[in-house]
Amino acid sequence: MNPLSLHPLGEAALCCTLPAPLSPQDSLAQQQRIWQLAAGLAKVDGVQALIPGMNNLTLTFDPLRTEAATLEQAVHALWAQPARSRKLGRRVDIPVRYGGADGPDLGDVAAHCGMSAGEVVRRHTQAEYVVYFIGFQPGFAYLGGLDEALHTPRRAEPRLAVPAGSIGIGGAQTGIYPLATPGGWQLIGRTTVALFDPQAEPPTLLAPGDRVRFVAMSE
Repeated sequence: MNPLSLHPLGEAALCCTLPAPLSPQDSLAQQQRIWQLAAGLAKVDGVQALIPGMNNLTLTFDPLRTEAATLEQAVHALWAQPARSRKLGRRVDIPVRYGGADGPDLGDVAAHCGMSAGEVVRRHTQAEYVVYFIGFQPGFAYLGGLDEALHTPRRAEPRLAVPAGSIGIGGAQTGIYPLATPGGWQLIGRTTVALFDPQAEPPTLLAPGDRVRFVAMSE
């Protein structure tokens, strides 16, 4: 079991951090342990919010109800518990238009990976992805499970405006931009599915542990 380090974030938050995993297989197992830790901490008095990240978990607490030292003890006790198998969440299919104006970097990704654009699309739609965590902007799901042959560095110069629904590759992960924003991921397609709706409950379509499949609507 990887060591867990804790450090304060101000006077009412703690960050629990793990070292980077050694392999993609270890990455999912490590994220599952983070979800397990979050589920345990949700029952601890004084904890207000739990925010899973990549290899980390941030918790905020009410200083009038508990203190950091007490929570640190709870974190270490929960982390020492054996890992429990957790069934992954629901499956969500995302329809995608690949290439063209919807995926302006598809050709660059294909060239970097040494394959045709069609092969990039085939491999991207063949995998089943797991939502590791939500971050960067509301509803942005960082997805694990990208074919290693498609790993592509981020753009040298980020775009000032990425359209909502754009699907990109950034290093070893793929993801969907829920809202228009600057961004540096390689854009290979776009979907019309809404990833974030502030009027809905929950407001984000995806949650950690959900499974995602991309379905090519056009290329």
